[in-house]
Amino acid sequence: MPDLPPDGLPRYRLLTGKDDATFCHRVSEALNLGYALHGSPAATFNGEHVVVAQAIVWPDRNT
Repeated sequence: MPDLPPDGLPRYRLLTGKDDATFCHRVSEALNLGYALHGSPAATFNGEHVVVAQAIVWPDRNT
């Protein structure tokens, strides 16, 4: 696996969105690329729907 994420993506990303299948697919796609979850997800309610956030990081292969 490369030392840097593909396509110029940053090493750290915070994925956010409505808590639905689309969001879950976005997280799954990032994991399939090689990202790792970082910390626990967060959730809130905006008055209409649940909004979630999940931090992901590109693993440091040098440790």
